[in-house]
Formats: sequence, C-alpha cells, structure tokens
Amino acid sequence: MADEVPWRRVVLKLSGEVFASGASHESIDSAVVDRLASEIATATVDRKVQVSVVVGGGNIWRGATGASSGMDRPTADHMGMLGTVINALALQDALERHDQPTRVLTAVQMSEIAELYIRRRAIRHLEKGRVVVFAAGMGRPFFTTDTPAALRAAEIEADILLKGTHGGVDGVYSADPNVDPNATRFDEISYKEVVERDLRVMDMTAITFCMDNGLPIQVFDAVTPGNVHRSLCGEPIGTLVR
Repeated sequence: MADEVPWRRVVLKLSGEVFASGASHESIDSAVVDRLASEIATATVDRKVQVSVVVGGGNIWRGATGASSGMDRPTADHMGMLGTVINALALQDALERHDQPTRVLTAVQMSEIAELYIRRRAIRHLEKGRVVVFAAGMGRPFFTTDTPAALRAAEIEADILLKGTHGGVDGVYSADPNVDPNATRFDEISYKEVVERDLRVMDMTAITFCMDNGLPIQVFDAVTPGNVHRSLCGEPIGTLVR
C-alpha cells in the first residue's frame, strides 16, 4: 500500500521555461510536456492528490522583456498572459492523452477554448478528480505568475504551493548557486528569512502573501525526471519555506 500523502490539495507552479528544453528548438518540447503530464496524472490517480497547476509563459514571451525594450508594460504583460494559455492547453492535451480529465480555467474571458476562472467551479473540478490548469495569471499586468499561484492556492484552500524551478536550481540557496560556488541549500527556511535575506526563489509579493496566509511553499527542481511526482506525493525534496 502506498504511503499516505501529507496533503489533500496542492497548487503546482511551473515556469514556462520548464516546458522547453535545450534539446529542442521549439518553445514547447512535446516530450517534456508528456513527462510532466505523466507524473501529474500518476499522482492524481494513484495517490488521490487533488492537483491544480499554474503555468508561466516565459518560454513564449516575457512581459518584462517587452517592457525593457520600450513596449507598453500592460500590453507586454497581456501578451505574456496569452503565452500561459498556450502552455496550459499543451499541458491539458498531454494530460488527457494520459486519460486524466483536465480543465483549463483562465483569468480572462476566452470561452471558445477555456473556462473562465470561478473559485467554486475550480474546487468542484478538483473534487471530481480533474486536474485544473490555471492560465492568464490574474488577468492583470504588473504581476509575475508566482503571485497568482499563491493567490489561487489560498482561494481553493490548497495545503501547499509547490514551486517547480528550472535551470538546475533544486531549492533555496544562501546565494545564487550558478554564480557562487559556496552557496548552500536549505532543507527548510522561514518566510521571514527569505524576505530579510532577499533570496529570490520566487516573486517577493508571492512570498509575503504566503507568509501572511500561512501557506507553505516547497521549492524544487521540476526539470529532473520524477521530481514533479515526488513533490506531489510529499517527498521531502528541495526546500520547504514556512
């Protein structure tokens, strides 16, 4: 019999860059998305975890990049929101090919391709065993997708926010491990220390929101095969922030 999973409902945050890979010239690597879908579907079916996913869009477009080149920031951010919808649809398609019912809920109206986000609807989908993929952030500019991930987790009463990283960073470090070879990884750290030390594991607005609402965060490397499943099933990988 499988070990008991420590939580009932989770929000998994995946950056857009997780959907791509260095082995492909495409912004979405179908093999990577299929692996992610397989790991999510297995956790949902075998371990009875209610899984919702918030996807980023950085593999397609980053609003901050457009703004830095002179584009109007709200316009650039709205383009980024559309990128998250593309990723959400790709993940939905992969999940359903693994026989996992899935619904995409967006923060902006696009009824022909996805449902508009309604809190009670999202919770009902989860209760029926469906994976819910949240797209288009909060539908507002000037926010990264980390903040709507924290917001959705609080709204649907998730037990934890699982923050999947890319680029080989497998948790919260004392400094950037890609720059400082002496950086050390924390197994557990408090919200307060993350803020005071300005450890940029995710958007600081999201960190303080989680702190104010007592929502724990697990930061882990989502690129390594098997890690998404391990995280969903409660294995102590990466760093726990609480």
